[in-house]
Amino acid sequence: MADNSSFIGVESSVRQLNDQVIIVQVLVGIFLCINTLLIITFFMKDTFYRTMRYILFAVTLLSDCLILILTDLLLILNYFRLSIQLSLCLIMFAVSSVCNFVTPFTLTAMTLERYVAICMPLRHGELSSTRSALQCILIIHGLSSVPCILILSVFFASVSLSVFTQNQFCFGQTFIVRSWQGHLRSAISQFYFLIMCIIIVFSYIRIMKVAKAASGENKKSTHKGLRTVALHAFQLFLCLIQLWCPFIEDAVLQINFMLYLNVRYFNYIMFSLTPRCLSPLIYGLRDDKFFLALKYHVFCPFYRKKSVAFSS
Repeated sequence: MADNSSFIGVESSVRQLNDQVIIVQVLVGIFLCINTLLIITFFMKDTFYRTMRYILFAVTLLSDCLILILTDLLLILNYFRLSIQLSLCLIMFAVSSVCNFVTPFTLTAMTLERYVAICMPLRHGELSSTRSALQCILIIHGLSSVPCILILSVFFASVSLSVFTQNQFCFGQTFIVRSWQGHLRSAISQFYFLIMCIIIVFSYIRIMKVAKAASGENKKSTHKGLRTVALHAFQLFLCLIQLWCPFIEDAVLQINFMLYLNVRYFNYIMFSLTPRCLSPLIYGLRDDKFFLALKYHVFCPFYRKKSVAFSS
């Protein structure tokens, strides 16, 4: 009897986990479709890829798409206990590690762009040119690569070349061969996010002062900029919590394995997927110009077909 109840409990847990995996596939599929639609809209209008904030928005969308695909692929591989060649795992780890930092760095750059547009309007054209945007993207990816380069440099120096042809389960922890590597990465991450938080708080306070002094259309514009910065701050806060998730999960793992799986699932939904779904909301739907272009490219073919059918 005890054996049967134990078997039923395990079967129930596996079924619940199956449901969770299916929910993740649905959410990832929805976010990827929305992001792809927004990326297509970005490239359909030349004014978008000549404007700094839209270029940075596109960088965020591409980074979010990559990290959604890679984390979902790793989730499926680990769920079905599938091993892959370590060299392939290394590439996936490197790309996801860089993209993990690209999103918050780009959010910070977009916040600074809003600060310049509202608080320094005379210099906005000069500081927000296409050339400045490309330089900003290079700086973002350079800074985002630092933690990954440090971890992989130590890993390359510590293992033999034969390891790269072996098949293993793909985890981020595989590449941390020294205990201080994890602490160093955590320290760099927290330093980065401290700087980002200071920039966003500073921008928010300065825009708020301008909003109080503004009037009419300017007041409406600055209040909208203020809400955009606040949403960026919320996104950054979720990304910051994601840094602490491994520590929380390790502590829970010592208590109960099933609780660990549930906590890990919640953290993935809340602190990995949620920040990625806010980007389309902030600039894709709240931005009037982008929303009109999106609406035109989505519904225009439908109206054309309807008018042709009507005329015939």
